[in-house]
Amino acid sequence: MTQAEREAFLAEPHVGILSVTAEPDRAPLTTPIWYEYQPGGLVKVITPPGLRKVRLIEQAGRFALCAQVAEVDDYRYVTVEGPVTEIRTASKREGYEMAVRYMGPDRATGYVNSTEKTSAGNVAISMRPERWNTFDFRVALG
Repeated sequence: MTQAEREAFLAEPHVGILSVTAEPDRAPLTTPIWYEYQPGGLVKVITPPGLRKVRLIEQAGRFALCAQVAEVDDYRYVTVEGPVTEIRTASKREGYEMAVRYMGPDRATGYVNSTEKTSAGNVAISMRPERWNTFDFRVALG
């Protein structure tokens, strides 16, 4: 993929797979997550504080994210990794915007309202893309 193609692909609302270095004698922590990205910008994830993934991201200072389409005639992926640029408390508005990205505005309002107590204090973690790995198998299949 070209730079423009990979950035456009990553900007689509795929469920990302986040990976971060784990403790000694353990494989990297890998978990699905919603994310946000605009071409040329930062990758942002929002998650509850105090989770193992947050602690590991704080320790490592970086993480990786993979997004893919896995259809018979359309298999593409983008992986990106880089340093964390910020960890801060996420606003309710940010949580709503992330929910809209994945659920649409009608369902997002109900989702945000139903998770208000459990999502209070969520953290927004931003990462600056540094290394990319991409492939578009549609090109290979011709």
